[in-house]
Amino acid sequence: MHDTSQAYSLWPVVILNSLLIIFFAFTFFKPKSARDWRSFGAFSAFLVALFTEMYGFPLTIYLLLPWLQGRFPGVNWLTHDAGHLLEEMVGWRGNPHFGPFHILSDVFIGGGFWLLSASWPPLYRAQKENGLATSGPYARIRHPQYVAFVVVMFGFLLQWPTLLTLAMFPILVFMYWRLGKTEERDSLAAFGDSYIAYMQTTPGFIPRLFGRAGVGPRGGEPITNRTTKENVHIHR
Repeated sequence: MHDTSQAYSLWPVVILNSLLIIFFAFTFFKPKSARDWRSFGAFSAFLVALFTEMYGFPLTIYLLLPWLQGRFPGVNWLTHDAGHLLEEMVGWRGNPHFGPFHILSDVFIGGGFWLLSASWPPLYRAQKENGLATSGPYARIRHPQYVAFVVVMFGFLLQWPTLLTLAMFPILVFMYWRLGKTEERDSLAAFGDSYIAYMQTTPGFIPRLFGRAGVGPRGGEPITNRTTKENVHIHR
């Protein structure tokens, strides 16, 4: 049974949710350089687009309404609960917040924010020591913060897919991949052989499921040398 209370045009809710999640991410990412702000700005734009359709104006529902009504009769698509499209399409008729896709969404969103927060301490230590972060999440992947943004966005897509955010997602994934590659070139110029060794033992974006994590000297201590951006935030 769907909640029949007002579902949309809740613009204060759009603003509040957008600001809360963006601020929460900001406290862990702490952008300073122009490159940081571009990556964080793209993530923020994704969230604003998402919450605008979730609580403001359901553009996706309106555009797909003829097809949805024909394919799934008997559903009031203008309620908030029906906006959880994946739950509706698989026939989940209970509370959508306890549906399979919503629960999986919570796992991805929570995991992404955990990864974002866990990445900051080794970055901070490396910044203070003028070194290269290779411990914590950086012992598993070279760009955990970018991966965290992608994981959070994917989680929100499972919870509330929209045409705009579905279109934005692959573009943003490609953007983060390009940013990672650019920062690797900076790191190679700054650290030389040390960063090459780090790259050889540590994947860029997808961690190895088996085998020992790539680490720096003495099991994960920062490699000291000239510093670079995403890994040590010297330009922040």
